[in-house]
Amino acid sequence: MQAYHDHRNGKATDVSLAIAQDDAIREAIALQEAVGLESITDGEFRRASYWSSFVERVDGLEIKDAAFTFRDEAGHEQVFTAPHVSGPVRRQQAIAVDEFDFVRASTSQTPKTTLPSPPSMHFWRVDQGIDKAVYPDAKSYFTDLAAVYRQEIAALAAAGSTYIQLDDVPFAMLCDPEVRAKVASKNIDPDQLLQDYVALCNDSLRDRPPGVTVAMHFCRGNYKAHFLSQGGYEAVADLLFNGLTVDAYFLEFDSPRAGDFTPLRFMPTGRRVVLGLISTKTPILENPDTLMRRLDEAALHIDPAAICISPQCGFASTIGGNPLTISEQRAKLSLVVETAAAL
Repeated sequence: MQAYHDHRNGKATDVSLAIAQDDAIREAIALQEAVGLESITDGEFRRASYWSSFVERVDGLEIKDAAFTFRDEAGHEQVFTAPHVSGPVRRQQAIAVDEFDFVRASTSQTPKTTLPSPPSMHFWRVDQGIDKAVYPDAKSYFTDLAAVYRQEIAALAAAGSTYIQLDDVPFAMLCDPEVRAKVASKNIDPDQLLQDYVALCNDSLRDRPPGVTVAMHFCRGNYKAHFLSQGGYEAVADLLFNGLTVDAYFLEFDSPRAGDFTPLRFMPTGRRVVLGLISTKTPILENPDTLMRRLDEAALHIDPAAICISPQCGFASTIGGNPLTISEQRAKLSLVVETAAAL
């Protein structure tokens, strides 16, 4: 974080920032390997936020204020920024290939490449996110956006990437009655928007190369222990679980805000279901017996052989981070591995 601040304030060069990022990524990889994880990420240390590099590297995107706010249990609100479409969207350079190359060269395990989901490039500014002089409607924008994803996924596959995760917040936000009401107040049908987003994602994954596993992570917001939405998956489960052409679902279940496991009954066979039962928002370590009990509860609604376990999100979605130390993060990841082995 300090290297980012120094670079932004002109106190550090591009080279010194890159060196700091390389060192941080190697440390993160070593930590993941030490606890026994078999899929490895770079911790997104080259990004100011999980979607920032996409905006920086794709033509036609810039950053403006979001229409929503983060909040915590005490009701404190935190504003944030979001992608805005200001020009024709085109992929003129690689988006995450260099990140994949570095991880592959730094681990013997499977590298996981993360990208923000396609709906993340639209939702947070609601009806104000697209310059109408560029795209007359969202459908025409979605056509170009999906092409960007297809090109990037093809480039990642050509580089050797076999595991890609799309990180999504809009789908989970559309579980929240308050969010749906806000969308409807802009004369947008939230159910139609969900269907449009499913079509966008599937178009983005169309013709993906064989041998590439694609997962989608559903997140309710993760910024300095604040969140964006609440509400169980019931309102969206049938459409998302049976409509999206992904291989695995990472689902947050770390708090009552996520609801219960009954929506898992809509999950078709042949999909991996990764339950995010371990919170990255708090240093409190979950009880192993409680985790096993919750896994048993989930198995009442889905084939137990499909179940996996993970933290509900990364330890930081932006350079702002969450209030956990490295040792607390290590304990959380170790608990993931230990619980998976027990399961």
